Amino acid sequence: MMSSMQHATTDDLLDVETFAKPAQQQRFAAAMEQIAATRTPGTPVRVYVSAAPRTMASPKWDSWLAQIAAELPAGVEITHHRHAFGDGRPYDWGGFVEELDGLVVVGKQKRAGSRVYLLGPVARLELRSLIAQKPVLLYGHNLGLIPVIDCRSQVLRPEGTPRLKLIAPKRWKKDTATLSAALNALDPAVPGVVEEQHVHLAHPFTPPH
Repeated sequence: MMSSMQHATTDDLLDVETFAKPAQQQRFAAAMEQIAATRTPGTPVRVYVSAAPRTMASPKWDSWLAQIAAELPAGVEITHHRHAFGDGRPYDWGGFVEELDGLVVVGKQKRAGSRVYLLGPVARLELRSLIAQKPVLLYGHNLGLIPVIDCRSQVLRPEGTPRLKLIAPKRWKKDTATLSAALNALDPAVPGVVEEQHVHLAHPFTPPH
């Protein structure tokens, strides 16, 4: 006799608006609000677009950069590996990361239309260095910018080299509080607030290992 129990499929598990818990979303939004509140008016905002060499060599790279720029607040300065470390300059991420206000990761899409994106070991480490401190977003080719906190992350260890898989939620919507808060934290036009802040910012969410 066949069992009437229905087993969850991969699609069922992705059929959510976010993979973050409500408390995680609230802490993230509070952290982003404090970043925006403490910004000095007129201070430049710089976002690094993290992408593999193969991705930057794609004929679509300039188009992707344009789409990312269009979704970020006006006035944000966008930089990437060629700008920061081109012309033979050493890859000094530790010294460079302090200059950044946010990060957009562009992963390798598993297949056309997929919500699964793969990040190499360098992009994974770049993400880990900022994820608990600044706005970090995934660029989904057909979805736009998604806060990484709303994605599901899974560390992959092929041949001992950790990589990262990010999965965007199936019912992701752009009108979410997390995206609004992240973009607000990156908006150069948002005036700073001089009032004392009392938001607890310790570990708004846990970075992938």
